[in-house]
Amino acid sequence: MFRIMFHEPRIAGNTGAAIRLAAVTGCELHLVEPLGFDLEESKLKRAGLDYHDLAVMTVHADLDAALAALNPPQVYAFTATGETTYTDVAYAPNDVLLFGAEPTGLPQHVLDDPRVTARVRLPMLAGRRSMNLANTASVAVYEAWRQHDFGTD
Repeated sequence: MFRIMFHEPRIAGNTGAAIRLAAVTGCELHLVEPLGFDLEESKLKRAGLDYHDLAVMTVHADLDAALAALNPPQVYAFTATGETTYTDVAYAPNDVLLFGAEPTGLPQHVLDDPRVTARVRLPMLAGRRSMNLANTASVAVYEAWRQHDFGTD
């Protein structure tokens, strides 16, 4: 399946929602430190409900460690300023769908990383800054999964 990666997430509830997303889609969730919350935080547990045991989640010390461990075929960096629309990507199993922290998105040095295959965006109305992190990840994951007929490979 696909790999969801949150780079330095700050809001426990969004990560909890991503745990549920990973559990119901078969994706892996990868978190890149530093995290803006404790993994034992009640908001994380509440948002993830009883799906924590059904999800694969790994915490990595930094982006280099995460990408070295995963060795993904493609890394798609989601950003409001992306050049490619999320529906124009041909996703493959084991691709990384990379998302930035809630208040700021992905930092420029991550967007410029040569391991990033493409900067991807979800269309929004003019004048809007961004979508919620968990919602954006959900839209992207379901598009990638849809392209594979919702298979479990």
